[in-house]
Amino acid sequence: MLTRIALALLLPLAAATAQTPAAPAVPAPPAATTRVTLTTAEGPIVLELETSRAPITAGNFLKYVEQKRFDGASFYRAVPIADGYGFIQGGIQNDPKKQLKPIAHEPTTQTGLSHTDGAIAMARLAPGTAASEFFIVVGDLKSMDADPSKPGDNQGFAVFGHVAEGMDLVKRIMLSPRSPTKGDAAMKGQMLAPEIRILTARKGG
Repeated sequence: MLTRIALALLLPLAAATAQTPAAPAVPAPPAATTRVTLTTAEGPIVLELETSRAPITAGNFLKYVEQKRFDGASFYRAVPIADGYGFIQGGIQNDPKKQLKPIAHEPTTQTGLSHTDGAIAMARLAPGTAASEFFIVVGDLKSMDADPSKPGDNQGFAVFGHVAEGMDLVKRIMLSPRSPTKGDAAMKGQMLAPEIRILTARKGG
């Protein structure tokens, strides 16, 4: 008898529970980003830095911006790899008077970012040597991502943002005239002549 009464009491409760709509899922807040405008002699390039997903690398870049160390720097290297693919490199060219200490490497396997069209990443030698030089990718070059399955140095380059405005200018710089003689070793023939000056680098845009 008690079992029937208990069951009778539970059935309406179960029915009410089944009819209660589930609470809507709350979307995750967007990752924090910070915009930076590079005003070049040819026009502006607006970057969106991934300060949440790549805090070390984006934070380092912002130090150069906030301390005005990129003012007077330049885009000095252009590497068109194939039709619609390649990259341009810029920075202070390791000027010891402007360069800050190298930073820890943030591989793409850690940040979840990738070398897709318009991505900005740090140039480096060994992992942990990146400091002031950066490059912007034209076209998807995911072979530059970290890949633990590869032999040797498989850490790739540290992506820390993307171009929000100004990709047309990036592409024009990539196809700008280059010196046939300037540049050491593998970079010979990749150096812009003339370089494209970065007049100012400021937060916002």
